[in-house]
Amino acid sequence: MRHLNYNHLLYFWTVAREGSVARAADSLHLAPQTISGQIKSLEGVIGKPLFRRAGRALALTAAGHIMQQYADEIFTLGAELSRRMKSDDAGVPATFNVGIVNSISKLVAREILQPALALESELRLVCRESDLEKLLADLAVSRLDLVLSDRPIPAGLSVRAYNYPLGESEVALFAPSRHARRYRRRFPASVDGAPLLLPVHESALRRHVDDWIEAQAIKPRVIAEFDDSALMKAFAAAGEALFPAPVQLTAHLARMYDARPVGVLAGVSERYVAISPERRLHHPAARRIIDLARVRLDGTAAASSGVA
Repeated sequence: MRHLNYNHLLYFWTVAREGSVARAADSLHLAPQTISGQIKSLEGVIGKPLFRRAGRALALTAAGHIMQQYADEIFTLGAELSRRMKSDDAGVPATFNVGIVNSISKLVAREILQPALALESELRLVCRESDLEKLLADLAVSRLDLVLSDRPIPAGLSVRAYNYPLGESEVALFAPSRHARRYRRRFPASVDGAPLLLPVHESALRRHVDDWIEAQAIKPRVIAEFDDSALMKAFAAAGEALFPAPVQLTAHLARMYDARPVGVLAGVSERYVAISPERRLHHPAARRIIDLARVRLDGTAAASSGVA
């Protein structure tokens, strides 16, 4: 494929955004015939149609959707570049891209990342969720500046990156408040046969909980598994199942999901690790997050005390 003409890409992007050639022509102050001709040229370069007729309107083809996603990023970055070059602080990147392992609690992630938004320089935080291996692949090719994980870089994985331990929290089993007292009696024996929600097997927390269950010689009934911690809590709030979560979230879980702690899982904790491609941190947001993470995590734990 020959080099893309970015004027052609702009015309395509505008039509996709406006929904028709006529509205795109008004927006760009060009004749509709010019817009149509340039899009035809772009389609000739990539060898695929970008639009199809849907009645009187235009709809994106599969290739058009892909093109639009990339065009969104290209023109958003172009606007950022223009703003940064006009700024007095052009030396600091305007966007800080963070990957978050999807099993980590959203509240914990927010507490860890919040200091980045307090920087005096203008900064846009971009968060993406996925599994650790996918996030490390993106980190390796500079799509991410930092990864927030529940475990260090797996042994044997050939990626040039460095672990920065941030802290950890004890883990408890929680249940909707209307059922918590019942499970709290005779804990942990009360968990035997009880409905249980768990993270998927790829999660570090899942492996620790499985080990705890085996050590207690109990057999809870695992009714669902999740790779998203917030979805697991939402399911728990609508039923009677138990679910594991960091002790430091006790107050938040009571307020948001009406969930109460049943008992602490002895020897089980959730770790938090920042993974950076740099041995010496240069990005001010990464330095601030790692420097302040332990203080903020400890503060959240203190505010969320009260596990029985």
